[in-house]
Formats: sequence, structure tokens, C-alpha cells
Amino acid sequence: MKFTKTFSAAIIIAATAGAVSICSAQNSASAAVTTASQSTAPYTEGAVWQITMVKTKSGMGDDYLKALAKIFKSTNDEAKKQGIITDYKILIGDAATQQDYDMLLMIQYPNMAALDGLRDKIDPIGAKMIGNDDQQRQLAVKRLEIREIMGDKTMREITLK
Repeated sequence: MKFTKTFSAAIIIAATAGAVSICSAQNSASAAVTTASQSTAPYTEGAVWQITMVKTKSGMGDDYLKALAKIFKSTNDEAKKQGIITDYKILIGDAATQQDYDMLLMIQYPNMAALDGLRDKIDPIGAKMIGNDDQQRQLAVKRLEIREIMGDKTMREITLK
């Protein structure tokens, strides 16, 4: 009889402990879901920048800027007006080495999703502001004479928490 009572008590304790464990596991799981929905990153994500690093040929900086005033500025003003881009900038500075760029062309998008289907949105602006594909190609070939593209990057702006 004593064995039965002890055995019964052990089962009740085990069952109670199991129920507590299950409840704890459920609480831990829901806490994990809550925590998983909030990033632990030390920053918040912001806008996306497409950056082109340009090296102008010696003495050709102003000529390239004149070309940018016609092409880069006009197309980006229109893209901004249509809400395709958020902003654009040109940064200019001295090259650190012979192989370094001296200009950054930067275009800001609200997020990565804005890059989806971008060509379908931008091509009509190019056609309207610059001309057909052949005209755009001719201008691109002319720009080869005064500058070299050193590279392109897409980078996300972040704000530290």
C-alpha cells in the first residue's frame, strides 16, 4: 500500500512537472516568436544607394560635369518627380592614387524593393530625356573619351540604434 501511494504520488508529481514543462515550453516558444519578430541588430535599415565610382581623364572633369548636367541631372530629376528615386547626388574630390576615382554618382531609392522592375520604369525616362537606344549609345561612347567607370555598388543606409 505504501508503495502504491508513493508510486501514485510520483506519477502525479511527474505529470504536474510535465505539464509545467509543456507550459514553460509554450511560453518560451511564444517569447521566441515575439523576440524573432524584432531584430537584435544594432541599427535600423534605411534607404538604398546605387553608387558609381568615376575616374575622369586628366583635364576632362568640367566636360564630364557638363555632360552629367544634361543626362544625369535631367533623367534623375524626372525619376524623382515620378517617385522612382528619392534623391541623387554627385560627390567630387581628389583621387588618392592614379587608380582611384574622383567622382561618386549616387542615386537614392527608398528601399531594395524599389529596384525590382527598375528598368521598365527608367528606360522610358531615358527615351524621353535623351533619345532612342542608338542616341543613348552614341552619348555613352562619347563619355568613354572623358571618363572611366571604376566600379558600381549598391549599399544600404543604416541608422545606429
